[in-house]
Amino acid sequence: MTITPASLDALDVDPAFALHRGGKLEVRSTIPVRNADDLSLAYTPGVARVCTAIADTPELVNDYTWVSNVVAVVSDGTAVLGLGDIGPAAAMPVMEGKALLFKEFAGVDAVPICLDCTDVDALVETVVRLAPSFGGINLEDISAPRCFEVEDRLRSLLDIPVFHDDQHGTAIVALAALQNAARLTGRSLGDLRAVIAGAGASGVAVTRILLGAGIGDVAVADSKGVIYTGRDGLNPVKEALARDTNKAGFTGSTEEALSGADVFIGLSGSTVTEEAIISMAPDAIVFALSNPTPEVHPEVARRHARVVATGRSDFPNQINNVLAFPGVFRGALDVRARTITENMKVAAADALAAVVGDDLSEDYVIPSPFDPRVAPAVIAAVAEQARLDGVARR
Repeated sequence: MTITPASLDALDVDPAFALHRGGKLEVRSTIPVRNADDLSLAYTPGVARVCTAIADTPELVNDYTWVSNVVAVVSDGTAVLGLGDIGPAAAMPVMEGKALLFKEFAGVDAVPICLDCTDVDALVETVVRLAPSFGGINLEDISAPRCFEVEDRLRSLLDIPVFHDDQHGTAIVALAALQNAARLTGRSLGDLRAVIAGAGASGVAVTRILLGAGIGDVAVADSKGVIYTGRDGLNPVKEALARDTNKAGFTGSTEEALSGADVFIGLSGSTVTEEAIISMAPDAIVFALSNPTPEVHPEVARRHARVVATGRSDFPNQINNVLAFPGVFRGALDVRARTITENMKVAAADALAAVVGDDLSEDYVIPSPFDPRVAPAVIAAVAEQARLDGVARR
């Protein structure tokens, strides 16, 4: 397509294009530069005194620059939303949007960085070299299984929070919603048997957080069926899942495992039949989270399940990562945490669940992203847990 002024005008008829014209972010100064005196303090010669102090005491960078309040939103464009591997340039609108949400929901400055490399070593090296400019790293839309290695290596190399939102943001919000759904139906997590469709970044992270929170049993399925010990062709991530999940010993399809299950969590882009939902246990809980098309239509699921959630904003109980990541980073940055621990993630989920309180109902197991109580609750919980875990520096 040849881009001309006329073709741009035609695109701008679409309100999404019109909103994105020129990008969604800009940089603004926090101090005025009105005269030569202001200039001499903001830049040379006054700035040299600050630089020298930081050179002598490096931790002062957190007090006298923006570093302690800025997050890098890093992607290689290989797993963007439901669009797949569309590359770094096409990923930029999403990364801009992520930065926008950081600022709007928790006052965190964020810089979108789309990298033109997909090799794990190159990604890790690039982020490590960029890290001195940031107080945290939010990894975004990096395809599995590479995303697991990238995050693990960066966490071991850096002393600032590193958080792959596709994994942990989804996991935090899903855990919070499931805690409330279980409470609504008079059960605990330990009473539940869950089936998760999808063994990518979000599926693995949701499984791990549920295991840590004490789920009764969970089976994970990929495109070849339920993952179990001894199944051919498992990568190391799936081999670890096989060891830690599926106590019931299922070896068939997702739908076979759903018979009698209490919980279905879809993170795969696949489909599940109405008959499979019918086969679930009484008071079933269905989280059909693939976007834009859930694994089962929520209206169909609601005929047979007690609680239904999706990833969409046009149905009740939206599992939306924006409920988690701004507050998680704000809380971690406020105490200058070295990392984000598993306990900090669970604390965030507990805080989210608690916002619902006594208003709990089938259509309200998770709060809205626009509930003004959400970010403060998550921020406080994450900051306090960081102190308890000994990773806070203030």
